[in-house]
Amino acid sequence: MDKIFNILIIHGPNLNLLGEREPDVYGRLTLTQINDELAALAGELSVSLEFFQSNHEGAIIDFLHEKRKSAHGAVINPGAYTHYSYAIRDAIAAVSYPVIEVHISDISKREPFRRVSVIKEVCIGQISGRGLHSYLDGLRQLVSYLQSGPSHGA
Repeated sequence: MDKIFNILIIHGPNLNLLGEREPDVYGRLTLTQINDELAALAGELSVSLEFFQSNHEGAIIDFLHEKRKSAHGAVINPGAYTHYSYAIRDAIAAVSYPVIEVHISDISKREPFRRVSVIKEVCIGQISGRGLHSYLDGLRQLVSYLQSGPSHGA
């Protein structure tokens, strides 16, 4: 039987307001709807998910650290922390499990300050500009990476 991977889904600041905040940029899906779609895909992929959202940098770092022995990987949308949080970057680098960075909007086509990701270099990949599909593709890519590579994380 295949190993069941424990995957973290981490949502950064302001993502709790999805569906309300700037729907022309981020769409009308709520965070709950995104999580529901991810949970459905997780069932198809036979992986377990743990969801986490915080508007606080330290809470995200604590969560990454806390799960370092039980997680096999993580999908993270760091929100605005993407552009300047060396602390989250260092936390990702400090854990043994692979992390993939996702964004609903295409950060390469946004304001100049949003085009830089300090997180990207410590992640196995980055997917942006595909709305909900950024998350779904990120989960698929992470699971494929875990299935094909050496043992990671937990």
